[in-house]
Amino acid sequence: MQNLRFDQPGHPPATITEFQGVRSLHLGTSWVQGAMRLAKPDAIELEYVQMMMMWMLFVEQPRAIAQLGLGSAALTKFCYQRFPQARVAAAELNPNVIAICASQFGLPPNDARLDVREMDALDFVNDPANHGRFDVLQVDLYDEEARGPVLDSPEFYQACSDCLAEGGVMTANVFGEFDNYDRNLQHMALAFDAVVWLPEVHDANIVVVAFKNAPVLDFSVLYERAAAIRKTYNLPAKKWVDGLKEWMLDQA
Repeated sequence: MQNLRFDQPGHPPATITEFQGVRSLHLGTSWVQGAMRLAKPDAIELEYVQMMMMWMLFVEQPRAIAQLGLGSAALTKFCYQRFPQARVAAAELNPNVIAICASQFGLPPNDARLDVREMDALDFVNDPANHGRFDVLQVDLYDEEARGPVLDSPEFYQACSDCLAEGGVMTANVFGEFDNYDRNLQHMALAFDAVVWLPEVHDANIVVVAFKNAPVLDFSVLYERAAAIRKTYNLPAKKWVDGLKEWMLDQA
């Protein structure tokens, strides 16, 4: 049942539905743009969104994290709450999304560590003030049609790479029509030192991990980190390492 609507003119309306204890965000269509389990509002509900945290295998103490595309604020909220040493920034073009996240999805107000801005993600990554600033960049940019990422040009991904500090990692959700996958991966490969992706989860979401500097993959170390992530953050990180291993075998 749709029971609430945020519909400032000029942008797609933000609406919610609730089913079996899960509140979902929509942009005026049936596509789910994010979700929150009401009994666990601070947990990350959707599997592919959990996978967006895969950077934790490689960056253990982030100082600055940025989110492009707020969704239901699950990632922004989780990073803000679970990494108290980090500054967290988010760029979201649709004011209806920001408003509904604050009202219905538990997004905290901005403070000294949290900066959620109503702005175009392209403007955010092109801002010289953001270059070299972030250890982590999380990219999940979809409109109400959800046919593919709204921004996917080589220039966009180069600007994303420019925003990362040395050793920085970008995770990106690539979803939609089939030709989006190859195009996005090719464009990321031009801008990043190394690009890997995990096997798709439900609804054809593929999470891509792009590295400013190519890492040395030591799977014994990664599995140790995965166990620590599971214990501390209750995220299924062993699956992420399994997925990386499967990807490596496929590329061999």
